[in-house]
Amino acid sequence: MTAGRVLSAESTKLVSVPAHVWLALGTVVVAAVTAYGLGLFVRPGDARSGSWVVTSGFVLAQVGFLVLGAVVGSGEHTTGTARATFTAVPRRLPVLGAQTVVVAAAALVTAAAGLGASWVATAGVRAGGGPAVDLAVPGTARALAGFVLASVAVALLGLGLGALLRRPADAIVGGIVLAVVGDHLLAANPGPVTDTVRALLPSAGARLLQDDAALAALDDATRGPQLGTGGGGLVVAVWVVVVLAAAAYRLGRHDVR
Repeated sequence: MTAGRVLSAESTKLVSVPAHVWLALGTVVVAAVTAYGLGLFVRPGDARSGSWVVTSGFVLAQVGFLVLGAVVGSGEHTTGTARATFTAVPRRLPVLGAQTVVVAAAALVTAAAGLGASWVATAGVRAGGGPAVDLAVPGTARALAGFVLASVAVALLGLGLGALLRRPADAIVGGIVLAVVGDHLLAANPGPVTDTVRALLPSAGARLLQDDAALAALDDATRGPQLGTGGGGLVVAVWVVVVLAAAAYRLGRHDVR
């Protein structure tokens, strides 16, 4: 089977499962509702850029992206279609490659929709004296784009964990620990060691959502490495590459049951 046909097949699988579509829609709603709720705590004169209000829904929406990737990555194994799929594509790795492209595209569209919905949902809050979204403020445009990039990265992390562990529950729990829970636990116990470990978790990708002022505050507060935006993006990118590589190794070298 050619690469184009494998990609088409994986695209069809993704959009033909109603649960995937509902998950994407739910993620958009969660992003918007969370941003609106957190925006209610904004006070007039807040010195931060309004971009943080729009992107604040990522804190919960990332779970949706993680779940989407995990269920796609583990789908062949949980539904019992793995043998049929890899009989049709005996080289196996093109399937994982196609899933990577499909999940990245789905996450990109979902994240863009979530960002737009959050913008609309927080318009009243920002108009009522909260911080405006001013693209002239250093880092604002980057933070808005970072919402989309970080969402795609989390979805691909979920895909890699799903393909590696082959059980959606294991992949989702592992992803949440790495991307959400671990960060908060370490943040509650600051220090040189915990701050360093925290900087090396996939949650460092959340730095992509921060404007220049927020990044400066984070770097001033940490006792670990000061990663900035590029460093945070690099950390989560390395995690994605390593986990997908491990999944590819297991797929190519081990039984597909």
